[in-house]
Amino acid sequence: MATFGKATYNAARYAASRPTYPRQLFEFVFQYHGRVSKARWNTAVDLGCGTGQATLELTPFQKVIGVEPSTKMIEQAWSNAEAAAFPGQVEFKQSGAEDLPFLEDGSVDLITSAQAAHWFNWNKLWKEAARVLRPTGSLAVWGYSEFRLSRYPSATPLINAYSQGTDPANSLGPHWERPGRTIVDEHLVAIPDPADVVPGKFQDFERVFFSGEHYPNLPSPRPVILRKKMTWDDLLAYFRTFSSLHTYHEKYPEDLKHPEGDIAVRFWNRLKAEVAENDNSDIPKDTDEIDIEWPLALILARRV
Repeated sequence: MATFGKATYNAARYAASRPTYPRQLFEFVFQYHGRVSKARWNTAVDLGCGTGQATLELTPFQKVIGVEPSTKMIEQAWSNAEAAAFPGQVEFKQSGAEDLPFLEDGSVDLITSAQAAHWFNWNKLWKEAARVLRPTGSLAVWGYSEFRLSRYPSATPLINAYSQGTDPANSLGPHWERPGRTIVDEHLVAIPDPADVVPGKFQDFERVFFSGEHYPNLPSPRPVILRKKMTWDDLLAYFRTFSSLHTYHEKYPEDLKHPEGDIAVRFWNRLKAEVAENDNSDIPKDTDEIDIEWPLALILARRV
């Protein structure tokens, strides 16, 4: 997570290139929150909010607070909020997730976190969540694992070799920040049950997996809901948001001068070749579209 706070990290590119969470996901969370008759819709807090993508979707709540430790991400989040015309409803606080001194006890109705929960210290966060949530208040956190080309399962080994391989010179695998990346790729199962940290404080704890056929060993997997149609140019821009790529180029700056393009471009071209071979067609154009999907894990809990 430290990579996102570096002055050289491009927060605007991150905001533009990442997948957009579907409304279906937020409706699922809101339905969970509203299951109880005493549910309130006053204040929502989005932890590790990054550029505010999920924060700005919490429209049923009268007040929304995005919490983020990175200055660059906070600046981009304010810019995105202004562009979305959210006057007075949303604000952002620069802070870690595990200590929220600006929130009073029992003052929050919903806590969310999108693609950040794998960085948190949950032995501390469950305690802080128990403090700030109202009785019957909810927590919903989610994260997505490695992307897939929806129509081309044969490309998955190439993707895994690039993103999760062990060779530091030819793969991004050794350059991810751990254990965070491992936790999200393993569908947040390392996040402990709140009953093991703050007994008696939470109920209705659920783990939901929108992973389709990617991981059949996960319990009761639901269809994939996080999808995006991208041009090949868009896909390359997405690759450039990887924190591991940023770290890789810090270690191997000469890669940026490779005659065939840097490691991301070379991987991108291998994916294009795989798609062409699969379709028995020409190499896709940069402006051609490709369907991308991400398995997503969601954790839900309710304050007693």
